Amino acid sequence: MPKTSPNSDDDVPIDDDENPELTEADFANARPFKDVFPKQYAEWVASGRAPIPVRRVGRPPVETPKVQIGFRLSPDVVERIRASGPGYNARVETVLREAIDAGRI
Repeated sequence: MPKTSPNSDDDVPIDDDENPELTEADFANARPFKDVFPKQYAEWVASGRAPIPVRRVGRPPVETPKVQIGFRLSPDVVERIRASGPGYNARVETVLREAIDAGRI
């Protein structure tokens, strides 16, 4: 059954052999314009017609990001840590670091 135009009220078949529908393989083999045509890309950027790059929002990436781990603690320990107020994660990290440096862990 031929496809129909999504922007048309009538059922006019779309018959376009020159522009076949892209397949998963086509998308897998696709490469960025700047990699395929570096000279033209450089000219486009130099001409000032290239779009302004989108500025990333949020915290910038850090060189050594923290690692999330999971372990179980007794409820009373968690309650007392959280009760110490905001910033308790940093305080727990400091205590653990001191214990490691002192050779207790």
